[in-house]
Amino acid sequence: MTSHWIDTHCHLDAAEFAADRSEVSSRAAAQGVGSIVIPAVAVHNFATVRDLAHATAGAVYALGIHPMATPAARLDDLDILESAVVAALDDPRFVAIGEIGLDFFVENLKTDAARAHQQQFYDRQLQIARRHGLPVLLHVRRSQDQVLAGLRRIAVPGGIAHAFNGSQQQATGYVERGLALGFGGAMTFTRALNIRRLAASLPEGALVLETDAPDIAPQWINGQRNSPGELPQIGQSLAELRGWTLEDTRIRTTANALAALPRLAHYLGLGSPIQTVA
Repeated sequence: MTSHWIDTHCHLDAAEFAADRSEVSSRAAAQGVGSIVIPAVAVHNFATVRDLAHATAGAVYALGIHPMATPAARLDDLDILESAVVAALDDPRFVAIGEIGLDFFVENLKTDAARAHQQQFYDRQLQIARRHGLPVLLHVRRSQDQVLAGLRRIAVPGGIAHAFNGSQQQATGYVERGLALGFGGAMTFTRALNIRRLAASLPEGALVLETDAPDIAPQWINGQRNSPGELPQIGQSLAELRGWTLEDTRIRTTANALAALPRLAHYLGLGSPIQTVA
């Protein structure tokens, strides 16, 4: 088993890292974070996340159109996405479709028209994932039931529900469909009672760790820029909630991340050869 932590969701390409991106990744590596998953958010950053993953030791990437990017996206972008996915299937650092999903929290995404537009992008991207045998990285905000309904209609080969903050029943819905649940900085706040209760009680095989850096900073840097180097301390919070040692937490969450993202396991030399779907 690999001996490092895996940050399953980090926007390392974000502008907040422009001044010190290489130092941020180096500090994370020094903290034992050996793999970082960098999801795309729109067509314009597909090449950016790919190139950054290749330039960063241990990093991998996902391709997708984020629900918050859908107001500016055209349906043609879905064809561009699928072409990019097909081109990336031979790239060992390409691991998933993401970040995709639904967001019914942001004001301009809550209108009926915006919801329908998001839904069209979500469904089409699930279909791309299914066609090519790829897991998904899901953005789920005020939309748990609708995202789950999409997974019931269009089954995909697993993935991760990022920044999970749903109910026990909704968590079970993801787990039953072969998805892991991402926990990060929000879990470190004592007032986050629901997230902490879920982190403590869900099946251990369902839990993966993430930072969502530069966002969702943990309690000890609240209001500041988050970074992938915070992951081990976030892991310590999970360890305390579960009654695990830090080493147990690293081993278990790493194994879960590799199970959720088989191409990552293969890239790290820990999985079977990936059979892509034409």
